[in-house]
Amino acid sequence: SLFSEINLSLIEPYIDYLVENQGVHKVFVNGTTGEGLSLSVDERKRLAEEWCKKGKSKLQQVIVHVGCLSLKDSQELARHAAETGADGIAVISPSFFKPTSADALRQFLQEVAAAAPQLPFYYYHIPAMTGLTLRASDIVEGIEETIPSFRGLKFSSSDLMDFGQCISKCPSHWSQLYGVDEQLLGALVMGASGAVGSTFNYLGNRVNSLLSAFDEGDLRQARTLQVSLSHYLTQLNQLMCQVSGLPLGPPRLPLLPCPGSKAQSIAQRLQQVLGKQKI
Repeated sequence: SLFSEINLSLIEPYIDYLVENQGVHKVFVNGTTGEGLSLSVDERKRLAEEWCKKGKSKLQQVIVHVGCLSLKDSQELARHAAETGADGIAVISPSFFKPTSADALRQFLQEVAAAAPQLPFYYYHIPAMTGLTLRASDIVEGIEETIPSFRGLKFSSSDLMDFGQCISKCPSHWSQLYGVDEQLLGALVMGASGAVGSTFNYLGNRVNSLLSAFDEGDLRQARTLQVSLSHYLTQLNQLMCQVSGLPLGPPRLPLLPCPGSKAQSIAQRLQQVLGKQKI
């Protein structure tokens, strides 16, 4: 279907919306929200090129996810990300033939990182999608010995004990990016240095307020904001269309679109929660 094809013309207005309306200046491209694993290698390259090109003067950082089931495809995307001007690359674990040990996964990550050794490299830990049972803290321990470009992880798991152990083992110059929107406050308490999230697309201002409240020691306000964020964690694509006005289109099969009336109803409730604040 024509409507499941990527539409590069929307990237620039998408960037403008994130920067001007949501206070978002750093992006993570071709990840879970972007359905990166449902796209072809060529599509992922074209999207990475457009985000890097259009975001060059507007965004502070563009990290491109290059993880694939195939090591060769991941290496190809890593090299391409370096050529196209990305600020970093991230990789998830293969999820069909899964690594059976932390060492096996580190070897896979090492081979991908070696294809673009000049780029900061991040491990993307998302066990709910990969089915991986290995702990992130075991995977990142000593990883700089084999991956000198390693600069941190995107941790998308509710296991805050594992996340805390990652932080305790990691050098201060690594980024500890948390990826479960509804538990962001808990991750901040554990020492997260930043966050990557689906809802930040249309709730970026609220998340920035939560971060500020936490930094200022106002935990009551931070908790209030965290609870308000937790209501809007489903059907991102249609909700983002409703809130932003950008025609981002439907998801790609096997995902199915949310009925328009339901998305509109959720968007209206979101507007009520945020009041008259520009979203």
